[in-house]
Amino acid sequence: MEWFAAAREWSGHARGRLFSAPATPFDVAGIARPEQASDYFRELVASGADGLAIAAHTGRGPHLDVAAKSELIRVARGAGADVIVGVETPTDACAAADAGADALLVFPVPADEASELRRFDALWDAARLPLVAFDLYTAPYSDTVFAAVVDHPAVAAVKLARLSDAVACQDRIAVVRARGKLAITGEDRMFGASLTWGAEAALVGIAAAAVTLTRAVLDSFGGNDLSAFLDASRRLDTFAAATFREPFDGYVQRMAWIAQAEGLLPDHLVTDPFAPALPDGERARVLEVFARTISGHSRPRAS
Repeated sequence: MEWFAAAREWSGHARGRLFSAPATPFDVAGIARPEQASDYFRELVASGADGLAIAAHTGRGPHLDVAAKSELIRVARGAGADVIVGVETPTDACAAADAGADALLVFPVPADEASELRRFDALWDAARLPLVAFDLYTAPYSDTVFAAVVDHPAVAAVKLARLSDAVACQDRIAVVRARGKLAITGEDRMFGASLTWGAEAALVGIAAAAVTLTRAVLDSFGGNDLSAFLDASRRLDTFAAATFREPFDGYVQRMAWIAQAEGLLPDHLVTDPFAPALPDGERARVLEVFARTISGHSRPRAS
């Protein structure tokens, strides 16, 4: 299968790496404050993230303007991270490339095969950056479109995020691997399992805070200590069950609260203006689970 050289090179570089999808700091008025993200991003990298996925769903990328996205990319580069940027259009791709992105996470758009492949062509032409296709549970590709997207020569990897469809995740990891591309898990609720199914890197919102929990699973899977892998997976599964639950789009707010509890974001920058209504007592419940599961990895520096 023919690849573009940049895609093949990035695929090898990203294998085994953990990309955190950080939240974007928003103030209490709901205004994005990318200039306030530096300490947060640096701590994510220091805690074990190899790279940052900017303007992904966790960062509310579809709601950010070009200036905010570009500033977030520059801040992420300043944190010493590899940078993946969520995009949908060639204009997005060009702006991300100009700001310093290393690769592009392509939000799926419902379309027929020919239309979607033309979009991937346009994204590549605009930025000349490796593309990471995105098999998202809210907008999954059909089998034929998925196979065609994986085969696109600019596609270096595919992020799988099927949430609770284990069969679809397994089957599509197999398709990606059969074509020699990199399978990246985005399965916050099936993280350890997706590694056993063949995912070889991670790009997850659950690493927007408490990075050590996710890092421990990835590292122990690559070692020879089954007990450590099982223990780390149980911790992360407990954490994920508290943060990635109904209403599922509330996970962004929950992860921002945890980032605040770790001292990564101040109180006035943990508002998710796009969050659904969450139950009374949700913050206290989430932070209690966080404090319990983080024991043995690191401890919150503020509460």
